[in-house]
Amino acid sequence: MEKSKVSWKIYFIFLFLAAAFAGLLARCFYLQYLRGGEYVERSFRIQRKLMSQTSQRGPILDCLARPLAASKKINIVFAEPRVIEYPKQVANELQPILGVGAHEICRKINQSRNPGYVKLAVDVDTETCSKAAQIYGIGIEKQWRREYPMGELVSHVTGYANSAGEGLEGIELGYDKILAGTSGKDILLADIRRRPIRLMQNQERLSDGDRIILTIDATIQQFVREELVKVRDKYQAESAIGIVADPWTGAILAMVSLPDYNPNSYITEDMGIFRNRAITDQFEPGSIIKPVIAAIALDAGVVNTSEKIFCEDGFYHGKGFGSIKEYNYHQYGSLTVKDILVHSSNIGMAKVGQKLGQKRLYNGIRLFGFGTKSGIDLPGEVGGLVWPVSKWTGYSVTRIPFGQEITVTGIQLVRAFCILANGGRNVKPHVVKAIVDSDGKIKKIHSNFSSVGYVIKPEVANWIVRQALTAVVNDGTGKPAKLEKWQVFGKTGTANIAASDRRGYSESDFIASFAAGAPVEDPKIVVLVSVRKPDRSLGLGYSGGRVAAPVAGRIIEKTLNYLESR
Repeated sequence: MEKSKVSWKIYFIFLFLAAAFAGLLARCFYLQYLRGGEYVERSFRIQRKLMSQTSQRGPILDCLARPLAASKKINIVFAEPRVIEYPKQVANELQPILGVGAHEICRKINQSRNPGYVKLAVDVDTETCSKAAQIYGIGIEKQWRREYPMGELVSHVTGYANSAGEGLEGIELGYDKILAGTSGKDILLADIRRRPIRLMQNQERLSDGDRIILTIDATIQQFVREELVKVRDKYQAESAIGIVADPWTGAILAMVSLPDYNPNSYITEDMGIFRNRAITDQFEPGSIIKPVIAAIALDAGVVNTSEKIFCEDGFYHGKGFGSIKEYNYHQYGSLTVKDILVHSSNIGMAKVGQKLGQKRLYNGIRLFGFGTKSGIDLPGEVGGLVWPVSKWTGYSVTRIPFGQEITVTGIQLVRAFCILANGGRNVKPHVVKAIVDSDGKIKKIHSNFSSVGYVIKPEVANWIVRQALTAVVNDGTGKPAKLEKWQVFGKTGTANIAASDRRGYSESDFIASFAAGAPVEDPKIVVLVSVRKPDRSLGLGYSGGRVAAPVAGRIIEKTLNYLESR
């Protein structure tokens, strides 16, 4: 009986062990064969390490291949907090190597929110990196840092990129994807401490960014900036812009906007400093637009070059358009179109506008590109303002011809004077000359052909430039821009700024402008200088002829001498 009981116990134990063994086999089968793939994947997910290779951002060069923006590779010493058991010990070892206080290193490691990465030192030399890398938990990373070797000089054209390599202004923003290239990504098998063992997969191929060659000439840019800084400081002006363009192609050789900034250290509280005023600021142009309106009227045949227009001896009044006076209360009798431009007669231009009528005046200024963006290849451009005829009043047809009731940008004025200077053809302002990939292959080049057809007849454009606008410089308000070596053509503008606290215009705030070009026989350049709010209380003057014309003259002289010697 006792023997039988023992046999049953052995039997039950055997069954229990057999069942347990069968369950274990089933569990192993389940884990190994049914769920094996999933667990292998989980294991790899834990042990995979994604290694990113940052592409080199393409350089930005001037027209002579001088670097305006470039990327430099720098070494960064970093720590991986999750694998560092004794931060104080690591910090003490690093202190003499990095020359940074041990307490500061320890604090960064302990307080890092990222368990896998904390930056300890930037732009470290190779020898120091080699010593630091021997400490467990410390790694070396190579990154690209954007540098702007010419500082403020071309800041509003190039713009800048942040520490993450993202373009935020200018060409850096407008061509961000082209400049950035494509970062490479490799997946590595790592051990439990995240140390790479072997390459598993190439996820993305590294491709450096393209280089962008601009039409900007850094030497001409320097001429313009130096002169603008002088005039801004002399007249204690709020801001100033200067543009130099090739009238035949629309290529921008220089573009300066003051105040400017250094893109190498762009952190500032004044966000307005990043604004490229040459394309973003719109203003009533004043008399600088008069040759454009005169050209439209001559082209339409409503006036001719020999007829005289009575300028009412300085006071013009009529039903529906109010009263018009001359600048500084001048009194003019009968003047030709040329004389109207030389003396900058408001009344003469108002009568030219009346001869044109609303529809032809509106169509003409739209043909010259006012009221729409020029299409320049820089971000942030505005189109100015030209009201549709349906919103015009009786005042409009007499005020627009001398630069009121319309707002323009600097780049629009430059395009208009390029059209006059090249014989009437339209051009598209641009700052990008070519795009070249990292292998030196040209991917895109700007065509130098202007638009088909004419905005105005060549004979009209040539007469405006060679007769009227040369007379403005030789005998009129543009005399301060006169040069001995070259015949300059140009037009001044002194525009009131709207009052900020009431209707109407400020009596103390003006924009002094001068648009010009040379040499008149075969114009090589068109120049615009515009100075906002020169301080009238200084007693030095505030008009376009006094403030802007001499600056433009010096820029023209320096630029033409340089182009001859280049």
